Amino acid sequence: MKNFVYTSQPARVVFGVGSLSQLAREIDALGSSKALILSTPEQRASAERVADLLGARAAGIFDRAVMHVPIETAREARDLARKLGADCAVAIGGGSTTGLGKAIALDSGLPILAIPTTYAGSEMTPIYGITEAGMKKTGKDPRVLPRTVIYDPELTFSLPVAMSVTSGINAIAHAAEGLYASDSNPIMDLMAEEGIAALGRALPAIKKRADDVDARSDALYGAWLCGTVLGNVGVALHHKLCHTLGGSFNLPHAETHTIVLPHALAYNAAAAPQAMQRIARALKGQSGPQAVFDLAKNNGVAVALKDIGMKQADLDKACDIALQNQYPNPRPLERQAIRQLLQDAFDGVRPRE
Repeated sequence: MKNFVYTSQPARVVFGVGSLSQLAREIDALGSSKALILSTPEQRASAERVADLLGARAAGIFDRAVMHVPIETAREARDLARKLGADCAVAIGGGSTTGLGKAIALDSGLPILAIPTTYAGSEMTPIYGITEAGMKKTGKDPRVLPRTVIYDPELTFSLPVAMSVTSGINAIAHAAEGLYASDSNPIMDLMAEEGIAALGRALPAIKKRADDVDARSDALYGAWLCGTVLGNVGVALHHKLCHTLGGSFNLPHAETHTIVLPHALAYNAAAAPQAMQRIARALKGQSGPQAVFDLAKNNGVAVALKDIGMKQADLDKACDIALQNQYPNPRPLERQAIRQLLQDAFDGVRPRE
């Protein structure tokens, strides 16, 4: 066994059907009494439900969270929190809403309680991302890690099947890259394989029946584990490419991860054979990259960047941005091979190995 360092991230998790009913108790446990509730415009009704549950503990609602956390939106929400005298924030929704909460916490130190309604996993990480002048900048800071996370599978019933699949594969990406991260460790490897397996079981079952509570619970469980991996070890080429495509070309986050992941895994396959074996085993396939590709294609979601708004003419620019800074990756970053990876992802071809 290789030498390693493992540091656990402090977080409280409340998991189970109906656990949203514990929200007021959890706000009290934080030592808070006035919560700013965050959501996207589409999830305003969920934010209002949270406000009703909190009663006098609700300071107000900010319902303008959007993808990739534009710095202007983050400043607007931060200023509202100060104006209302909020002493915590409740983020209900997916990665965009959790990301907004993190941006507020980074600047103000407000504690965040996250209520995920997707499988993004951001709620389990100290990683934040803010987009300014067309560039998405990411970083790590313990202040942005939500103090408490409430996982209630019932809140994911309304997540459309296609979004469930792409959100779930986005979560798988966190664990898959954790398996070959430069700072990986055996504890995270166990969580990664278990998380991938849980999502591999859950997503086809959700496609069959969107309100399958066991499948929804499995998916949230998998997302929790995969998010924990992302919060404890580093990422590599896949996440760099997706941050580039999302932040610079405004592609949808989960769909981009879903499309790029099989090709990024194939790029690294020869340099990380044990990781690929774990991924294949978790998904009951012969090849890790191809099993991920099949999970997406067989469950009816896009597998080509050209189908989610990417332009062929922008592939060279995307490759240039992705190569601007060197970062840990099992295989050295090679321009021609990465450009081919992007082309394959654009065309939606089966991953090369």
